[in-house]
Order: sequence, then C-alpha cells, then structure tokens
Amino acid sequence: MSEQLTKGRVTIPTDMDVVPQTLEILKKWGADAIRDCDGTDFPQELKDADAKIYSTYYTTRKDNTWAKANPDEIQQMYLMTPFYTAAEGELSIKLMKGLYPDMLKVNPKDRERWWEVIDRTTGKTVPPEQWNYNEDDGCVHIPAAEPFHQYTVSFLAFIMWDPVHMYNAVVNGWKNVEHQITFDVRQPKTHAFTMERLRRFIKEHPYVDVIRYTTFFHQFTLVFDEQAREKFVDWYGYSASVSPYILEQFEKEVGYKFRPEFIIDQGYHNNQYRIPSKEYKDFQAFQRREVAKLAKEMVDITHECGKEAMMFLGDHWIGTEPFLEEFTKIGLDAVVGSVGNGSTLRLISDIPGVKYTEGRFLPYFFPDTFHEGGDPVKEAKVNWVTARRAILRKPIDRIGYGGYLKLALDFPEFIDYVQSVCDEFRTLYENIRGTTPYCVKTVAVLNCWGKMRAWGCHMVHHALYQKQNYSYAGVIEALSGAPFDVRFISFDDIKADPSVLKDIDVIINVGDADTAHTGGAYWEDPQIVSAIRSFVWNGGGFIGVGEPSGHQYQGHFIQLADVLGVEKETGFTLNYDKYNWDCHSHFITEDAPDGVNFGEGKKSIYALADTQILIQKEKEVQLAVNEYGKGRGVYISGLPYTFENNRLLYRAVLWSAHSEQLLSTWFSTNYNVEVHAYVKNGKYCVVNNTYEPQHTTVYRGDGSSFELDMEANEIKWYKI
Repeated sequence: MSEQLTKGRVTIPTDMDVVPQTLEILKKWGADAIRDCDGTDFPQELKDADAKIYSTYYTTRKDNTWAKANPDEIQQMYLMTPFYTAAEGELSIKLMKGLYPDMLKVNPKDRERWWEVIDRTTGKTVPPEQWNYNEDDGCVHIPAAEPFHQYTVSFLAFIMWDPVHMYNAVVNGWKNVEHQITFDVRQPKTHAFTMERLRRFIKEHPYVDVIRYTTFFHQFTLVFDEQAREKFVDWYGYSASVSPYILEQFEKEVGYKFRPEFIIDQGYHNNQYRIPSKEYKDFQAFQRREVAKLAKEMVDITHECGKEAMMFLGDHWIGTEPFLEEFTKIGLDAVVGSVGNGSTLRLISDIPGVKYTEGRFLPYFFPDTFHEGGDPVKEAKVNWVTARRAILRKPIDRIGYGGYLKLALDFPEFIDYVQSVCDEFRTLYENIRGTTPYCVKTVAVLNCWGKMRAWGCHMVHHALYQKQNYSYAGVIEALSGAPFDVRFISFDDIKADPSVLKDIDVIINVGDADTAHTGGAYWEDPQIVSAIRSFVWNGGGFIGVGEPSGHQYQGHFIQLADVLGVEKETGFTLNYDKYNWDCHSHFITEDAPDGVNFGEGKKSIYALADTQILIQKEKEVQLAVNEYGKGRGVYISGLPYTFENNRLLYRAVLWSAHSEQLLSTWFSTNYNVEVHAYVKNGKYCVVNNTYEPQHTTVYRGDGSSFELDMEANEIKWYKI
C-alpha cells in the first residue's frame, strides 16, 4: 500500500501526560498533525515530531488580566426576561431570573438607550420615564403598569464566563477552574491589544505551524439556567454579538436608530425558523463586513509570521458566514468543523475560498462517552458511516479527532476502529480528489435564507435530534449524499432575478407554514409566486414537504395548491366535501412495498380533484403527485432520514423532472447500498451504508449491471 494511503490527512489531540502515547497513535493512525485542546497545554517534547502542529488560539478569552483591567470592553449579549403579567399596582421584573449568575452580569449603563421595556399585550415600547431599574434588587419596576397586560424587559449583560469554556467545565467536571471572561476585540483598546497579543503568541511558539482560531469574535447564542443547564442555544444566533460600541457603528452605517427588538425579536432571537426582518438582515450584513475586516487583519499577521490560519466553524464563529462573499476576503488557509452527520459534513466541505477543509469526527474524547460501560466504537461507527456518503459527494481534505487523548487510550477497540477509518478515508480521498461526482439532476432548496444557511436548514444546534424538525432535517440529510447538484436559493434571489431558476431541474420547499423555511408572507408577492408557477408549468419539478408554501392568504393555506394538488383543512373549508381518497401505485413508491415512514407527518391535508394520491392515512394525505402544465409537483408530509426515504426522495426528484428513465444509471437496486461515480477519474464505488451484509444489483452508467454481495459497511472501488 502506498504511503499516500497509510499516512497523512489526519489530526490527533495531545496533552502533557500522554507524550509517548501520542507518538504511538501518530504512527498507528498515520496522522500528520497534532493539536492541543481546551484546558490543555502543548507538550514541548512533541514540537520536533514529524507532524504539523496546530495551536488552538482564543481571540476572545484566556487573558483575564486584560478583561478585568478593561471591564467596559468585556463582551455583551442581549437577553429578554420571561413574560410577566401585571395585576394591580407596580410590576417588578427580576432581570436575572432563570439565568446562570456566574456567566452574566447586567450592564445598567445607558439603560434608557440600550434597554427596552415592552408591553407585549399592545406590542408598544414603554417610555424610559415610566420605568426604573434598582441595582440593589436587580429588578425593573413599572409603577403604573396596565392591569393584566404582559411585559418583558430586553437588556444588555456582560459575558463574565465564556459559554463554551463553561460548557467544557460542566461536562468534564472541572472544579475550581477560573472562569474565562470574554473580551470584545471589536473595541479600540482590545483591538490594539489583540493584534499585539497575537504577534507575541506566534513569537513565543515558533514550533506552531497552524494557528487554529477558535473562532474569531462572537459566540453563537448559548445561555444557561440557574442549574448550569443549557437554557437557550442557537448555533446561528447573533444575540451575543452586540455592544453599545458596535450598535452605534451600526446606526451610522444604516441611517436609522437601533432597537433591542431587532435582536430580541419577541424572545425568539431571530432563530433560523423566523422569517428575518429587514433590520435583522441589515445587522447581519454589517456584522459580516466588520468581522471579515478584523479577521483579515489577524490572518494577515499570521501569514506575515509564516504560519497558516485555520478557522474553527463553531464557538465564536458568528459573522463569518462561510458561504457568503465577505468570508472569502478573510484569506483563511483552512476551515475545520465538527461532523455530526452528512449535513454538517457538507457544511464544511462545500465552503469555498480556502485551501483545505477538515472535519472533526465524533466521539469527542470527553468523559460523557469515554467512561466505564461507554461504547465509543458504536458512536464512531455511526458517525463515520453517516458522514461517509456525504464525503463521497464532496470530500473534506482532512479528518481529525478532539478532546483528551488519555480517555481514548483505555478503549483499544476504539483505537483500532479509528485506524481503519483513517485508512478508508485516505483511500476514498485519493480516488475522488479533484473531480465532480456524477449528478443526475440539479436540485434547489428554497427558503428565506438561501446559501447563507446552506446545509444548515432545520439545524438548531448542529446535528441534534428534535421531534419537531427531524421529519424535515431528514430531507437535507438525504440530499447531502445524493447524486444531485444541490443549491440553496432564497425568495429574495428569485425576486432579484427570476432567471436564477433557469438551470434548476427541481425546487424543494420543506418545513412548517409561516417559518423561514417555507416562506410565509413571501408567498403574497406576485412576482415570486408567478416565477415559481411559471418554472413548474414550463417543465420544472416542485417537491413540497410538510406545509410547503403554507400561509393563509387569498382563499388558500397552501399557496401552491394548484402546483402540489393538495390543500390543508384549517376549518375554513369544512363546508366543502372532499371525494378524492383513492390511492394509486406509482414510480415513486416502487421501492417502498412496506409503506413509508413520514415521521411526524401532517394532519388535515387533503387532495384536490385531479391529484393522484399515493398514500393517505385516515383521510389525511401523506404522499401525492400532480401534473401541472409540462411540470410536476410532489407532496410529502414528512421525510425523516432513512435509507428507504432517501430512495423515495431520489425517485421523487426523477419523476418530478420527467426523468424516470435515468433511474438505472449508476444505481443500486438495494436502497441500503449506493453507487457513486467519478467519470473524470474513471472510477466508481459501491458503498454499503448498513451494519449488516447486503446483496444488490449494481447498474453502471451505460445501463449494464452485475450482482454484488457486500460486507457490513463495506466500500468497493471499480474502474469504469
């Protein structure tokens, strides 16, 4: 086996007390890079090892001396109290109720300007002269609150304990650890100090090859309750990227007055399910420009000192939106991120404008997995096999692991399994590098965010399961490893230039009604809705999952009812009898003889007169198809990620694009097995995605076929 397949493209963690073991793992896994982790120091004995050395660099913490000396330049975040109902007389609202006191400290300065008390019954702001804040009792007092109206207070607080450092301390049971305070690099004094600090760090660590920024300046929204449990988390949240200094700059740029409500958003914090307001989009754009400018300054220093600059896509990543144009101006060499599934893999591997990408695989070497009775091998297998199908579509350039190596050493089976993963990764990378895999169709996911949230749709905090969204996130997961050219477009993209649809074969709109994922009031825009109808009428495909185009307007709830052939009974059409309930066999369901898992599904969906129902349950449509002009629409009530559902979505795309004849092209008849072709490289592979042996018929690109038996998880490579 060549050295290319036995060494390289792998990063491992180390610590002071595992130096000889690090060298052993370096050799066993064929690793060529070593990194330190939060709470550890890099052992000097390893600085001459035959490996690149990454140093985790924290731009916003690990210098409490500076933070304490400059308390006005500690980072801040916007928070909102719970809703309080006024009875009679004065209403008192305690600001820190429900929040972890060691993490946050109320910033009362200029509160009349930067805080907001809102009567949530009327939606109106209460003037500052009608409320006051008492620092002794920590309460906002409203002396003349309207009886039985509800009130909230939006306020600024200093971040006195970095949320990720706190999380690591809680998970690992660190005792008596000094709380790392988060300082604000955006502000002038700390800005100047930070650049000097970076130069000093590089000078003092000449053996470091890669500065791994974790990340730059603003933490995603992460708040803990009184018991140190996660209270609110939004991996895309901008609520912790604020300060009076930043907001005054923002006002000068946009020319209107800032309101806390632009960030607070009724307490929803503009999470990605909310349709973003103009003001919030303005704020994000401002932050992207400012963060990119400052990050570029740090990257330039890194390059000037002869080092590589790598960004961790996590922690303080807010403002570095990797799929938007500002990001490429930063000049980073690499991005590394945590891989939870296929979607998060593509979130990293699809990033443009960097020299290489790296995925940090699970499990993280933390005691929540590596303990007596734990099963890290199982977690590692699931993580690798889940991500592998996405790697086969768009590979990352490197893989790695993080955490505390000492914990993993107690699990020799895990060490052996990861060795096999490293070897398999290097093999597939060598086979597919530099080529685009065969794509049968171009598919566009349509929502309010477009490419800004590419591969992150329905993601609240990375790849975590949630009952309310797994039926939708499953669509994105299926696409991450499917043979499609996948794009993410927004309603604003269509409005700005309807020709954005001309190279697309199928549009997918997935989610609940009136969310950013389905569009809400955007469906009231005649220019947008006409462009989409025209696209389908003239031969395009449209697949809607959940409540696609769902928004009550002009006699419809499903605004594309004519395209999809279904409507939702909201009570407004109970007077109309419905007679179309017969089910039909169809191309789309041919690989689902035992039925389809719709996950949570949808209730009260019924078919219009000429629609063909494929599956209905108790007179509620779960799957239906509809002809619309020269095009076709497909309705699916929900689609969690399973191999069966992955196949169903594949068939739905082909059918909606009038391309059923392409089914047996680079294809496996067994939906547990997939075929990926790399025509330019003259290779293709067949991959078993399950943990059991499988048999299948494999179809090549010319329609010829052969029978194949495969071992569990096996991947076989062939020449075309």
